[in-house]
Amino acid sequence: MTNLATQAQQWDEDGFFIVRGFAAPDVGEAMRERAIEISRRARGEVVHDGFVVTPEENLAAAVQAGAPAEQRVSKIFRLHRDGPFRAFIESPRILELGRRLLGPNLDCFLSQFIFKNPAAWGQPWHQDAFYFPFDRTPQVGFWLAVTEATLENGCLWVLPGSHREPVHEHVPDRRPSANVGYVEIVDQDFGGEQPVTMSAGDLLVFHSHLMHRSKDNRSDHVRAAMVYHLAEHGTQASSSTPVNDWMCLPDADAVPKTRGRSDD
Repeated sequence: MTNLATQAQQWDEDGFFIVRGFAAPDVGEAMRERAIEISRRARGEVVHDGFVVTPEENLAAAVQAGAPAEQRVSKIFRLHRDGPFRAFIESPRILELGRRLLGPNLDCFLSQFIFKNPAAWGQPWHQDAFYFPFDRTPQVGFWLAVTEATLENGCLWVLPGSHREPVHEHVPDRRPSANVGYVEIVDQDFGGEQPVTMSAGDLLVFHSHLMHRSKDNRSDHVRAAMVYHLAEHGTQASSSTPVNDWMCLPDADAVPKTRGRSDD
């Protein structure tokens, strides 16, 4: 069976597939360096120069005064118009993957760099579609491992086949000091969960209804990743959120680019 056929089968049956060695490690490292630069320039501001920089709430007391800003940052949103982040999502190989799953015309509406510093908590079971009140489904997520993702440092866990489920009820994350926006599914049997361990440069491609979570980072090293979410061009949202930024991707059949900031 060819790689394309295998990926199509895994997408249909499991709701995800992994492309090992998709990007050279230096691609992710350039993203990480830029994310660190943004974190430090933000100086604790949540919104800085168009980016949304969110703190890791449960590390607030653990990080000593004077420590680098990125040691307390959880995620940086709205990156896909910037430097190495834009170059990646507009690369021909990514566009080919996205078009195979969603069709020829694509929008990138959400991007986030995840630091997952040592002692950072994991994110509970959820479906990304819960955050996407759109008139079309599914959306596709691209999760690029910037560093190694292991059982110890809090890799993703997925529930294969759960992409066939509707969007379940999500309740607020019940842990004290949970990160803003964290929610969890509590009405599902997760007995079939599987870990997704990855090397730097591996790419996870996943359905927006796929149930997934991560565990705490129990290692001494950051578990960094860069994540993009794509939708079929023309998708409409019933409500807006400050972390979304709709951008048409190249070769969208000459559809006028009318969303978000200019594409210069």
